[in-house]
Amino acid sequence: MTVDALTRTDAVSEEAATEAPVDSTPQAETAEAPAEAKTETPETPETSTDENAVESPKPKRGRPKVATTAKKTRTVELTLTVTGTADGEWQAELKNGAKWVAKGLEIPAAAVSRAAKELHADLSGPIDEVINAARELQAAKVAQLEAELEKAKLALAELDA
Repeated sequence: MTVDALTRTDAVSEEAATEAPVDSTPQAETAEAPAEAKTETPETPETSTDENAVESPKPKRGRPKVATTAKKTRTVELTLTVTGTADGEWQAELKNGAKWVAKGLEIPAAAVSRAAKELHADLSGPIDEVINAARELQAAKVAQLEAELEKAKLALAELDA
């Protein structure tokens, strides 16, 4: 409500007071500001005709509700990427928001398997399949190298004889 509206309200209420008999509740003020009349119920005619009550309403108790953009719980964005090869070599990279914390860290396959089991069963299944496939590949490689080693030992024994 502006100052002009207040002075017009006062002028209207003065005219109404001279034309109509004096009433305990002023009708001009309640018709002019119905929202204010609902929030403040006047107990006596003196408080309802007080100009200060119309100009500056009673402040509400407590803190004013201000829209904030702050979140109630702070979240930290950490991205851990674990990559593995068919040979069983595993690497980890850690990113904090947009900043790299660690890149290309070599980690053992057993640690990856344990971590996946700790996190969730749905994660450990596929990771264990990859680790088992790498284990079988390495076992085949070891068997092939042992066969080559036996051939080399036989060739060396023939040369010594």
